Amino acid sequence: MQFGAQLVNYFCEWDDTLATMKTVQAGRWHSLWWSDHFLPPVGRADMEHERALEGWSLLTAAAAVTERLQLGLLVTGNTYRNPALLAKMAATIDQISHGRLILGIGAAWFKREHEAYGWTFPSLKERCDRLEEALEVIKLLFTEGNGGFADYDGRYYKLDHCPLSPPCYQKPHLPILVGGNGEKRTLKSCAKYADICNIDFNNPGGADVFRHKINVLEQHCEAIGRDPAEIKKTVLIPMRLEDDEAKAAELRERRGGWVLYGPPSYVIDVIGGYVDAGCDEMMFSAVPTRPEYFQRIDEDVLSAFG
Repeated sequence: MQFGAQLVNYFCEWDDTLATMKTVQAGRWHSLWWSDHFLPPVGRADMEHERALEGWSLLTAAAAVTERLQLGLLVTGNTYRNPALLAKMAATIDQISHGRLILGIGAAWFKREHEAYGWTFPSLKERCDRLEEALEVIKLLFTEGNGGFADYDGRYYKLDHCPLSPPCYQKPHLPILVGGNGEKRTLKSCAKYADICNIDFNNPGGADVFRHKINVLEQHCEAIGRDPAEIKKTVLIPMRLEDDEAKAAELRERRGGWVLYGPPSYVIDVIGGYVDAGCDEMMFSAVPTRPEYFQRIDEDVLSAFG
């Protein structure tokens, strides 16, 4: 079982982020992540002016100051950037990091953010259509644009004899992660294009729900003739170490009972259920960007898994 640390981009300074990255780098962690929002994604107007560090800028910095960690966003909102630009950004950071970038991407969901920055917020169907087309464009650039030229004439995106130089550092190309829970569209797109699937349990979940989502993914793979073993299965879940079991139980109840809130022994047991359900890597979210929090998780939880 591998573990990823998703640092919070919000309500923190760069110095907090740098110190926490160094702690993660020194620990048992496998990967380091941020999210892709330009306002704190809490849905409160009075919080919109709070600090929000931009995710791809953080990835670029992390590529230069870390040495072994896999790096990525959970996940890039497709509506924010042209996918050909995104492929170029990703290949560049893959070069800087010497092959440690994962391109995480999803359909995007935060309507208020689109309004604030003047971006169109399409319907859910159109966002899913755009995501599928963007994945096709990115995969085309990662393959045909690597040493050659790619052409594409889609409904939303176009390429005209487009190169990708320098190419991805990783061969044949850097991994593509598709994040989301939608069974009809997102997991189908994941089956077609992704190297990694990420189930986002900022929504209600649990090991049984994770197992169900992976079963749906496997059905989509079967329908297109793809071996589901080719896709790494991961989950993003809020976690908080709370030694007071009564307080932890109350906090879990507020969130529907499925979040990883509790003392280390409880958290370790719950993670074991995800291992049994076929999870390859678990990423922890909602942990404040402070070194001591990640240090304790490393010592009290990650150590139990080798």
